[in-house]
Amino acid sequence: MSISKYKIWLLLAIFSLTVNGCQTVDNTTSLKNMITVSILPQKFFVEKLAGDLFEVNVLVQPGQSPESYEPTPSQMRAVSKSAAYVQIGASFEKVWIEKVHAINPEMVIFDSSAGIERIAMPDHFHEDEQTNEADHSDEELDPHIWTSPKLVKTQVENIAKLLIQIDPQNATTYQANLAQFLTEIDQLDLELQSEFKDLTNRKFMVYHPAWGYFAQDYGLEQIAIEIGGTEPSAKEMSQIIDLAKTEQVKVIFVQPEFSVRSAETIASEIGGRVLPISNLEYNWLENMRSVGKILAESLVQ
Repeated sequence: MSISKYKIWLLLAIFSLTVNGCQTVDNTTSLKNMITVSILPQKFFVEKLAGDLFEVNVLVQPGQSPESYEPTPSQMRAVSKSAAYVQIGASFEKVWIEKVHAINPEMVIFDSSAGIERIAMPDHFHEDEQTNEADHSDEELDPHIWTSPKLVKTQVENIAKLLIQIDPQNATTYQANLAQFLTEIDQLDLELQSEFKDLTNRKFMVYHPAWGYFAQDYGLEQIAIEIGGTEPSAKEMSQIIDLAKTEQVKVIFVQPEFSVRSAETIASEIGGRVLPISNLEYNWLENMRSVGKILAESLVQ
């Protein structure tokens, strides 16, 4: 058994003992009123639709990365008390969620990414190893679908259906809140289109390739430093630096969850700077506006 699988089973064992020892806890209210999500932007989505009708439990906390996340026993207890778990397509979800569902069969496991076609993760420096997009495994497809306003519209429409399914008596509220939220997303989309419409330079450099769907929406191209989840080799670093100079890149964008060492090395070589942006902020609307402005300003030559 691998170390990762051992950790999962250990967490499940701890969780099971805790649950069995606390049967006097009234779980009825918790089951009715709690929804678990993977990341903070999803909490924003659910709360925009549900208001205070549901408590939202978030697994991946600020400063943590969905790519390396492992749940704690207390988080697993919270999941077990949820009416539903809203997945977004993060790799960790597949590893353990079915095991938790076995403990709480009443919990609805809901895929908010239904109907969304994922794109391949970019790899600018291994083009000889590229395959057709249809040949990529799930692990090679980009999970960051919440960075696209267009795709978020699909996600919140899906979440609204879930809320109506598990709480039909408040269906009118969910439908009204959905209509309002979709209007706000459309307004954000128009603002972002305006930010990028007149730019001639449309390539930006990031450490972690989390902005592929955002770039696709607005005719941009992200150039990623991280390759396959690992730091670039010396040869790859040389290629990245050469490309950055060719494309006149002056800003390297990094996320708080990842190392900035490579980004700082490249910035030093090209006379540029490192700037933080995040795709995991709670207030998704305002964060997308902020990221849009920062990216657009960095692309003005």
